[in-house]
Amino acid sequence: MPNAEKIAKVAALKERIQDSEALLLTEYRGLSVHDATELRRALSEQARFAIVKNTLMVRAAADAGVAELQVLLDGPTAVAFVQGDVVATAKKVVDAAKKFPALVIKGGYLDGKVLSAAEAQSLATLESREVMLSKVAGMLKAEMTRAASMLQAIQGRFLGVLEAYKEKLPGEVTDEPAEAEPAAEAESAAEAETAEAEPAGDTTTDDEPGQPQAEPEGEPHSEPEGEPEGEKE
Repeated sequence: MPNAEKIAKVAALKERIQDSEALLLTEYRGLSVHDATELRRALSEQARFAIVKNTLMVRAAADAGVAELQVLLDGPTAVAFVQGDVVATAKKVVDAAKKFPALVIKGGYLDGKVLSAAEAQSLATLESREVMLSKVAGMLKAEMTRAASMLQAIQGRFLGVLEAYKEKLPGEVTDEPAEAEPAAEAESAAEAETAEAEPAGDTTTDDEPGQPQAEPEGEPHSEPEGEPEGEKE
C-alpha cells in the first residue's frame, strides 16, 4: 500500500504533467551530477528538468490522463517539463545530447500525442516561437503597408475626381449671372422710367384746373373810386 510520501510525489508529478506544454523524456545513464546540473540550468527558462522514478511517473501519468507515456518509461528517466517554448527547449536538449553523449532522448509528449525519439528530436529543427512570431509580424506589417498604399491610392483618385468636378463648377456658376444681367438691366430701366414719371404727376396734382390762384400778399385790392361830390350833372 503506498505511503503518504509516495502519494504526495505522485500528486506533484501529476500537477507538473498537467501544467506542462510538452514533455521531453531522456535517459541519463552515465550522466554526471555536474552535467545534469548544467543541463538543468540551461533549461530553467523554458522547462524544469528532473530525474523521476518510473513507477511513480507511470502512476502520475495515468492520473493525468496520459497513460500511454508508460511505453517511454524504461530505464533511468529524466523529464523536461516544458512550460515555455517547446522548440527552444528541444533545441537545448538536442545540443546537450551532442555535448553529453550519455544523454539520450527517448521521446516526448505534445498536444495529446506520444512522440518517438526521432519525432522529439525533429522538434529541434523547427523554428522557435520568437522566429515564427517575427515572421508573422513581418507578414502583418507587409499587409498593413499594402493596405495603407491602397488607401492612399483611393484617396488620390477621390481627390482627383473632386478637382475635376471643381474645375467644371466655375463655368456653370458664370453662366447664371450672365443670364441674369439682362433681367437686372431691364429692371433698372423700369425703375428709372418710374422715377422720371413721378414729378409730372406731382405738378398736375398741385395745379389742378378750375382752382383760383391766390393773389400775392401785401398788395391791397384797388376799389373803384367814386365820383367827387358836387360834380353832378
